[in-house]
Amino acid sequence: MTISMYQASAPRFASMLRNLSAILDKAQAYCEAKKIEPAVLTGSRLYPDMFPLSRQVQIACDTAKGAVARLAGMEIPKHEDTEQTFDELKARIAKTIDFIDSARPAQIDGSEAKEIVLKLRDREVKFSGVQYLLGFAHPNFYFHATTAYDILRHNGVDIGKRDFIGNP
Repeated sequence: MTISMYQASAPRFASMLRNLSAILDKAQAYCEAKKIEPAVLTGSRLYPDMFPLSRQVQIACDTAKGAVARLAGMEIPKHEDTEQTFDELKARIAKTIDFIDSARPAQIDGSEAKEIVLKLRDREVKFSGVQYLLGFAHPNFYFHATTAYDILRHNGVDIGKRDFIGNP
């Protein structure tokens, strides 16, 4: 049995983003129960030179929508990166999932050898579709989703591996 580029991309990103949204729900409830200003958590970082929770969520969304768009030959939606509250971050996730869900398998399947060119700061990097998905987009996406989880867990939100992985 083989796995298609579509199966390895869009549904995986959407599933993980749904889990991330559910984790943000738990973080919001935690703030309400503990009488913590939500901006404390959305602005929290694991280390001073790392991005805060809000930016981790934004980058996870950007990586997912960018990967799906590039593989499918679609225009990447632009988001303003202004989200600061849990509700705004969850709305960003929902918009990203809606976009991902709009991609059809036929648009992504067969993109294994498609040339993907990324501008990374001062250089261009070229990938085949499968190299891009598995060697760049997935690791980048999971790095930021994991860091968002870690920030919340570090701050006492009662979440665990089941919340991160969800129901496969």
